[in-house]
Amino acid sequence: MPSAATIRKKPAKRRPPGLPKADAERLFAWLAKARPDPKTELDYTNPFTLVVAVALSAQATDVGVNRATKDLFSIADTPEKMLALGEDAVRDRIKTIGLFRNKAKNVIAMSRKLIADHGGEVPRTREELTALPGVGRKTANVVLNEAFGEPAIAVDTHIFRVANRTRLAPGKTPEEVEDRLEKITPAAFKKGAHHWLILHGRYVCKARKPECWRCVIADICRFKEKTPAPNA
Repeated sequence: MPSAATIRKKPAKRRPPGLPKADAERLFAWLAKARPDPKTELDYTNPFTLVVAVALSAQATDVGVNRATKDLFSIADTPEKMLALGEDAVRDRIKTIGLFRNKAKNVIAMSRKLIADHGGEVPRTREELTALPGVGRKTANVVLNEAFGEPAIAVDTHIFRVANRTRLAPGKTPEEVEDRLEKITPAAFKKGAHHWLILHGRYVCKARKPECWRCVIADICRFKEKTPAPNA
């Protein structure tokens, strides 16, 4: 057997370097200036319709979800009404959305649990939200941020991309990115951080061809392969 002296510990994996705090603050300041009043693009009328809409948005676009929920929410905007509507009727109204069968089951199960455990009200803690059928950490964070004003950041594909490209909060998993965003985001910007990052990723820092030539944070961003202007 090798002696203790010859046994070497594997070097700890180093986290990729992120932006300095001063640059992170400047990044959010510019995003805030570009979009002073950021908000979700999902249509909702109360915390219940919000949690349903966010749960339905997995592997679907906000536009597609809004189109499907316009009719649904007009007749079922509470857990009681949704449960009375029934799974078949919910399924028929959301069949244009991906994974609609499983999502319809979750909406009904969620409504039933909200009535049984929370008196029909949407809970205000992450633990209680993620205990609801069809609600993961990302959905819970969106609801906490949008409905209850909590400084939570939900890492979706857009935020994951922006956080890594800019080096604002680089990470290999959504959880790692979320953890770094929580630490690097200045307190003054935490409430709007989720929306600023997701909207920037959706409309400017696009997956296939980021529009770097019109990016307000291009000088801060560490992305090397910046896209030149079309007429350049």
